[in-house]
Amino acid sequence: MFPQYFLNYMTTPFFILNTAYDVYQFHHALVPPSADMNGDWKGCKLSIASCTPQQLDILQGFRGDMLAALRSFLMDSTNGGMFINSCFGHCQSETQETWFSLGSPIIQDKTIAGAVGDWYFSRNISKLIDCAYPCDASCHNIIAQVS
Repeated sequence: MFPQYFLNYMTTPFFILNTAYDVYQFHHALVPPSADMNGDWKGCKLSIASCTPQQLDILQGFRGDMLAALRSFLMDSTNGGMFINSCFGHCQSETQETWFSLGSPIIQDKTIAGAVGDWYFSRNISKLIDCAYPCDASCHNIIAQVS
């Protein structure tokens, strides 16, 4: 089941931490190798700077679709939080560099750990969504290996 269908029924507190351009989804769902037999996306997958304007439009649409799927959670959830940045990465909570270091991605002056802490300890409503790529200079843009 897709999250946009079950999030409205969740009663337990729930925090969504994700990039708007999740590289795992980008490489394996949006443009899987079987859909790119000619390798048109290979350069883009290796470096976002190598994407064509058309490829960037598709990636912006991917971000837009994700945000649309989360809209009701953003607007209606009273006990949920989110940190959706515009980095190209995956698993942002597994390393200190992306979780709570001075180099952590930032949205509205909040690191990931700061946003989660605000939500967890009920210090502040923590529903943060970044502006679209390429605006976020705090991103690490970790590009996974292309299979």
